[in-house]
This record gives sequence, structure tokens and C-alpha cells, in this order.
Amino acid sequence: MRKPVILISSASNENEMKLKGAVRELRLSRAYGDAVSAAGGVPVLSAEQNAEELAEVCDGLLLSGGDDIEPELFGEAKLNSSVKLDPARTDNEYALIEAFRRRKKPIFGICRGFQLLNVYYGGSLYQDMTVQKRWFHMTPHLLHDIECDRNSILGKLYGKQIQVNSTHHQGICRLGEGLRPTAWSENGQLIEAWEHEQEPVFGVQFHPERMTGIYKWKEMHDFSGLFVYYIDFVKKSMIY
Repeated sequence: MRKPVILISSASNENEMKLKGAVRELRLSRAYGDAVSAAGGVPVLSAEQNAEELAEVCDGLLLSGGDDIEPELFGEAKLNSSVKLDPARTDNEYALIEAFRRRKKPIFGICRGFQLLNVYYGGSLYQDMTVQKRWFHMTPHLLHDIECDRNSILGKLYGKQIQVNSTHHQGICRLGEGLRPTAWSENGQLIEAWEHEQEPVFGVQFHPERMTGIYKWKEMHDFSGLFVYYIDFVKKSMIY
């Protein structure tokens, strides 16, 4: 049995291109690839072309973290200067989502990917939670508790309450259609994880790849099991 090939969407230098003649560059934290590889998958970095062909040859899609989501996608104007956008990335990831969904191949969203999928399914976001809700989730080295549905992926792997990292200032406001919330923070007001009710799609707000292997602080939960779950999930969907 061959190893599952996992396409990981890439971030870019979009919001750093201030010099004249600057060229768009794609980038990705090595932690994503390390987590996928350690779990038994083969990580592949996505360029911003050929979504259909990539969906054909890859077995699963991991939508990674990064810049913010365009508010026009959920019917709002940009709130303030803290909202950093990357429209080219969003266009590419939407194409990837469509291509993988058509083939019923599993999708895992992390942080931005979690939020983007929520918007894709018709949901909305708090553009800046620090202003709109006074929730501070962008603090360096912040760990906080989340409450999990015991019957969810996270609940079955880690139990009802777990501690996670937090590096985001946007969050889910209105949940997308067909998504079932499975973990919460802020006394149940902020959704930290969801699973699609019918499709092989799920996501988390935090960064589990930074809580595996050499990236994990001593006091953190080890989230390598979540990547093992995802790779096993992908294997079950593969046609040999």
C-alpha cells in the first residue's frame, strides 16, 4: 500500500511586497510537512496553478494557516488595517477546495484554512476579535483550554478538555452550512473546531502542527495523533 500524498496549500509574501520589483514568493512552515510525514503521509507543497491536476494526483488536501480572509466573501467591508489579505491565495485555495470536493477527497483545515472553509460553506468571521469581541488570541506563546464534544474527532483522541495554542485574531462568527461545531473556547462562544456532517472535511482553529515533534513545548499536548487520524482517514478514501 502506497503512502497517501497530501497537498499542503502555501502562504506567500503578499503583505511584505513593499519594494518596487518585488516578486511573489510562496512559503510554508516546515512543521506542516514534518507532521504529515511523521504520520505516514507524503507532503507536497502547492503552487498556485493546476488545481484540477493536483487534486487528481494527490489523495488529500491540507489548508494551512496564514493571512486573513477577504471580508467581501461574507458580505462585509474591510474592518481595519489589522486585516491582512491575500486574494491570489484565496482564489487558488477555493479552486483546490472545489477540485478535491468533486473527487470526494478528504480536506483538513488549520487556522486560516479552518476559517476559509467556514466562509466557503456560507459562514462568516469576526474580522478582528480583539476589537469586536475583546477576545485576545494572538498573544505569543498563549495556551488556553477548549471544550470538546466527546463524540468528535478531538474528543475521541484527547478527551473533553484540552489545551491548545492560539495565534489568530479572526474567528468564526456564523457557522457555515453543513458544519457541526465540535470544540469551543470563550465559554462556548467561539468555535475552535468543526466537522462536516456529510463530507470528508474537518478543521481546527489552532495550530496542531506546532504541537508535534520538535515544535512541541514540554507542557503541550502532543497532537501528532490528529495527523495520524487524518492520514488514516485519507487512506480509507483511497482507491488502489
